[in-house]
Amino acid sequence: MKYSQLIGILAAIAIIGVCYMPWVYVPSINVTLSGINGKVNEQLTFGRQVIPHTALSLLLILFFLIPKIWAKRTNLFIGFISLSWAIKNYIIFSMCRQTICPDKKAGLYLLIILAFIVQISTLLPKLTVKQKD
Repeated sequence: MKYSQLIGILAAIAIIGVCYMPWVYVPSINVTLSGINGKVNEQLTFGRQVIPHTALSLLLILFFLIPKIWAKRTNLFIGFISLSWAIKNYIIFSMCRQTICPDKKAGLYLLIILAFIVQISTLLPKLTVKQKD
């Protein structure tokens, strides 16, 4: 595809932005969790998920910009890691605990959708193929 690399870069930047949106709301304790604030209390903390998402997105953007075959293959691998990390966050943040189910917000769904878009963009690299005589 002609614009797959640009779409992948924009989706990777959007993943970083989605980390600042609310992901879930836990009504029983009146807490909104996001990629920045994953702390419910001292015993239950999900960590700052913005750090791995930012690191993976920056690597994705870097390899989207490099027009070499090794960069595209590495980007495919990093895209799979990013997608699996997003799926892990969806499962962990939306899981019911002790009969208390959090309300899922749009940020959690956007995280999965954008990671999937990045993965599709890594599967469609823009490379010129040289013909041998």
